[in-house]
Amino acid sequence: MGKALYRTYRSRSFDEVVGQEHITDLLQNAIKSGRISHAYLLTGPRGVGKTSVARIIAHAVNGLEYSEDTHLDIIEIDAASNRRIDDIRDLREKVHIAPSSAKYKVYIIDEVHMLTGESFNALLKTLEEPPEHAIFILATTEVHKVPATIVSRTQRYHFRPATNADITKHLASIAKKEKIAFEPEALERIAEHAGGSFRDSVSLLDQLSGLSEKITVALVESVLGMAERSRIEALVGAIEQHDLDTLIAQLEAVQAAGVSPIVLTDQLSRLIAERAKENYALYQLLDALTDVPKAHDPNLKLVATLVHFAKPTAHRTAASHVPKSPSFAASPASLRTQAANRAEPTEETSKPKLEKAQPEQPQTVTGEFDWDKVLTAVKKHHAPLYSVVSRAQTTYDKTAQRLTLQFTYALHRKKIENPTYRKQLGAVMRDVCGVEPEIIVSDTKSSGALNDDAKAVAAIMGGGEPVSGAI
Repeated sequence: MGKALYRTYRSRSFDEVVGQEHITDLLQNAIKSGRISHAYLLTGPRGVGKTSVARIIAHAVNGLEYSEDTHLDIIEIDAASNRRIDDIRDLREKVHIAPSSAKYKVYIIDEVHMLTGESFNALLKTLEEPPEHAIFILATTEVHKVPATIVSRTQRYHFRPATNADITKHLASIAKKEKIAFEPEALERIAEHAGGSFRDSVSLLDQLSGLSEKITVALVESVLGMAERSRIEALVGAIEQHDLDTLIAQLEAVQAAGVSPIVLTDQLSRLIAERAKENYALYQLLDALTDVPKAHDPNLKLVATLVHFAKPTAHRTAASHVPKSPSFAASPASLRTQAANRAEPTEETSKPKLEKAQPEQPQTVTGEFDWDKVLTAVKKHHAPLYSVVSRAQTTYDKTAQRLTLQFTYALHRKKIENPTYRKQLGAVMRDVCGVEPEIIVSDTKSSGALNDDAKAVAAIMGGGEPVSGAI
């Protein structure tokens, strides 16, 4: 039986530990100078090297060469399966026995947070008055479950989640040693999925290496059930541009590929977190996506959330109209408050500059009407209005001076019926074409008393037309 790669490439010295230099440097200096503590507490997420470092410390304080073989004076205890008071009492009795051959008897207690309250109390007595030859190394992923009385009697070292760059570099090094062919981008995808865990990433590399001669992006996405990167970018782009048609098409494609809504939410959240640095409005969407995994129906919750934020509403403007900043001086809470304060456009704030010099009543000046020129001007001066009228099918009656706008979705029709939007559109047509025709608005499909979001969601979910009056 072959040995798993994560065991083969487990760190055996402080120099081999990746991404935790803030810990390894301190420990090496302390051990060299003889400042050895009787108890250490190693905390942090899973798979970042806590147990490996504990073993390295145990060998280093005793001046032993690292070995995977069991040493009589290095005792490892799994607190998950040895959590009873009797187990800790047994430890207390044996801890006073002198080491058999090493200088120190080292106890490594993994997942120490799993001990019972009585066990912690029993361990506390030993930590308060430990024998000179005993050293305790406690490791945990959930330090908040460890009593403060225990924490206060240890030297605590917090391990950071591994960065994607460190994981990718580590995987590439292992793949080259194991002669595993790979695409660089495929290793980046593995790193993203690992969530800061070296062990998880190496285990996945081991799994993938047995499935194909070369680890490709397509293989990683297939095994992990991930959506293609291009589709994730298209989804976020559709949300930023308030393009419901593209959003619906991309979601249908992702669903057809069998991507889990939880996985899709995670992928979207990662990309949106990157984009939010330049588009603060996306913080609201990022916040809303945190509710998807907790929902009774995550798929429906995800679709409804994306449709809601993709709707072309006036207070959710295009990315070009969102303040940009290279720093995070403002807190997410204040950013959400700022975004919420961007209310529906009023006559004062949204009236185009060109309209200020025009009389309030429409002029009836005969001129050549050109809808393309009107759209160009609207896009330049009124992005929210453009996101609505650009979706319309237009018919212009020159004789009657009547412009008919037909929309697929009722939500667009309702927006253009806003008096402010009508004034803006009329002013632009008057300025560009010298004509302000009467505006007639209709749907390309008959519209009942249906919720707009429900229509879009039903289309994506493949449920056909919602029942009239459904939410």
